[in-house]
Amino acid sequence: MKEILKVAVTGATGNLGYSLLGMLGRGLVFGMKQPIQLNLFDIPQQSKMLEASVMEIHDCALPLVKNVVATSDLSVAFKDIKAAFLVGSVPRSKGMERKDLLAKNVLIFKEQGEALDKHACKDVKVLVIGNPANTNCLVCSHFASTIPRENFSAMMRLDQNRATAQIANTLGVPPSEVRNVFVWGNHSVTQIPYAGLGCVTVDGTPKPIVECLDDCYLNGAFVNDVATRGAAVIEKRQLSSAMSAASAACDHMHDWWHGTDPGEFVSMAVYSDGSYCSPEGTMFSFPVTIENKQWSIVEGIQLTYDTKSRIFKTARELKAEKEEAMSLVCGGGGDGDKKAKTEKKAEPKKDEKKADAKKPEPKKEEKKADAKKPEPKKAEAKKPEPKKAEVKKPEAKKPEPKKPEPKKVEAKKPEPKKEAAKKPEPKKTEPKKDDKKPENKPKK
Repeated sequence: MKEILKVAVTGATGNLGYSLLGMLGRGLVFGMKQPIQLNLFDIPQQSKMLEASVMEIHDCALPLVKNVVATSDLSVAFKDIKAAFLVGSVPRSKGMERKDLLAKNVLIFKEQGEALDKHACKDVKVLVIGNPANTNCLVCSHFASTIPRENFSAMMRLDQNRATAQIANTLGVPPSEVRNVFVWGNHSVTQIPYAGLGCVTVDGTPKPIVECLDDCYLNGAFVNDVATRGAAVIEKRQLSSAMSAASAACDHMHDWWHGTDPGEFVSMAVYSDGSYCSPEGTMFSFPVTIENKQWSIVEGIQLTYDTKSRIFKTARELKAEKEEAMSLVCGGGGDGDKKAKTEKKAEPKKDEKKADAKKPEPKKEEKKADAKKPEPKKAEAKKPEPKKAEVKKPEAKKPEPKKPEPKKVEAKKPEPKKEAAKKPEPKKTEPKKDDKKPENKPKK
């Protein structure tokens, strides 16, 4: 008998999580001979609903489910798990902007990333479903620093399934006859459903989709219908997609676990290496093949100008989300804690070098220069005579006759300055200008 596989589901009492549990228990993801333990997580306010979910799983009498754990403690939910479905997130309410949604959810996924890092197996496969999925996934992976980034993926399979269904319905064939339709980019309205490499079997004969449907449809209604399908479901149902999303989550993890068929590729949002003009360091959806639980981006796809321009648009959105998210969870730039710390360490070194270069100058002059830096450019524009007149400032401080002399010697050793001090009346009128230009000495 196989070892029991521990699987975590967060947001287990929600519509999507509830729909997912039965599919996992029937072996649709990890196999019909793989026994599993379901670790169900939700917030404390949902404790009664969690208890009800456990009761229903027991009532299903699913032979593959050997144990069920219900908890509101992430350390318990993620203990020794090999697979995680991160479903739970704050839903988008009416009038809420995407930035507001991001702000609420990144903190949730930061906490979950830290818990995974401490308690999950290091080869755990983590599928992030809660929206905004791509950036939530990035945050989660960032805070699970000892788990490889390749083990994190955001769900784009729902968008791929929607695209496949649109092509099948348009051509009047079952979805099973459509292959290699996938999606680039972000799980948002900027996503790019792509049928350029897809094929469809019509009357037993495989044909390229681009030969069956014109560019006007593939670059217009097709893209728009897939990108806005989620909103259309909400409008009709008054709730977000649950059954179709749970099915897509099963498809995604099944292929990740068991691999793709030869010649077949699927959509996964994975950590970008910059391929196909994608922004490096984001979770970007690519067509991938999978073998031995390891995904590889399909290479060599020739993109049209229109597709590239759409990729640039979704890339900008993902970069903006990343910067916003990292500023919220790291309190700094878009690259997170580690970069911020190294930059802070590097800055003092630069300051030390500057300090070393200014050691010969008197300390009092350095302080004055630091306090009055605004007008260095004006001083550079009038270098010649006004600077000689500045020697009169030390003369004004007669109570301390010894201080002006070292300044004359150390700052500007040449003797012309002494001559400048002897000039009669014209330069007595210039101290007013000098009042505005005391900064020139330290700059020299």
